[in-house]
Amino acid sequence: MNILVTGARGFIGKNLVAELKNCGYHNIFEVDRHTESHIFEEYCKKADFIFHLAGVNRPMDIAEFREGNYGFTSTLLDTLKKYQNTCPVMMSSSIQASLSNPYGESKKAGEDLLFDYAKETGTEVKIYRFPNVFGKWCRPNYNSAIATFCYNISRDLPITVNNPKVELELVYIDDVVDELIYALTGGTKRGHFYEVPVKHKEILGTIVDLIQSFKRSRDERLVPNLGNSFVKKLYSTYLSYLPEDQFAYPLKMNIDNRGSFTEFIKTPDRGQVSINISKPGITKGNHWHHTKNEKFLVVSGEGVIRFRKIDTDEVIEYFVSGNKLEVVDIPVGYTHNIENLGTTDMVTVMWANEWFDPENPDTFFVEV
Repeated sequence: MNILVTGARGFIGKNLVAELKNCGYHNIFEVDRHTESHIFEEYCKKADFIFHLAGVNRPMDIAEFREGNYGFTSTLLDTLKKYQNTCPVMMSSSIQASLSNPYGESKKAGEDLLFDYAKETGTEVKIYRFPNVFGKWCRPNYNSAIATFCYNISRDLPITVNNPKVELELVYIDDVVDELIYALTGGTKRGHFYEVPVKHKEILGTIVDLIQSFKRSRDERLVPNLGNSFVKKLYSTYLSYLPEDQFAYPLKMNIDNRGSFTEFIKTPDRGQVSINISKPGITKGNHWHHTKNEKFLVVSGEGVIRFRKIDTDEVIEYFVSGNKLEVVDIPVGYTHNIENLGTTDMVTVMWANEWFDPENPDTFFVEV
């Protein structure tokens, strides 16, 4: 199948082409402003499906709206007529096509042109009026508020929020691409225009607060509530705008002569993960909890985890090793410790169901 993608180097185009390749499509004709006319004509002649994503949304001159959003559409359709190619055409439009502004009017003119073409030729056309699209690879400080906020906040650059109470209608790039590939394979129409079924309506000020919390999360060792679909997508978007020399960040290691203990990740509702390193011969722990419970996973070295219910004398032992990954639950009501029996450092990944609260540590020291 020959798939022609105009605007292939744009935000949506780049994501779409990448996923088409992931799905096994190989004959993808990528068109951008640098594509030579004779190559463009050859693509139009051979195309079996067209994703028309090219357009202008932030020109130097208002006249470029008409030229980019109507003029190039006209050129595309004229070329298809020239070669009598009536393959399906999908076109990206905007919710602003219903508004009276130069951009919206140019998108509406492009829509009308395509509808007229469909009536004349019998071609199947699929027009999508996209709201604000966000996600990776969108150009910041251009026409996307979320891309700009993610880019600038990650770099401690200033941002401007004119009205924090305004509500935005948003679609995520992966949901857009999934829908476009669904359209390619014969997806059904939804309303007068085609649309992305997964949408988010969010308050601008809330979005900014979330992105700023993502910035702080490294120092606080927090990850956001990824059970919220929008937060999950926004967090992924934010990470894609990190400066390339700042992918890594340090953690505070609590070091003593026994080894070290380092908090890795904290969550508001799923507890925290820490990394414990014990030197050979060292025993750590000898305490119990009322409600706090933990999971230990030794990933390097070898040792033993011991338990004793505080009202009995029986000691239970679990021998652990990085050569056989095995999770050991630490139940409440049992005093416990972990001893390094090897000749090298023992590394243990520790999960606790709650953050450490120095005001209420729920930790009581009793020898196993």
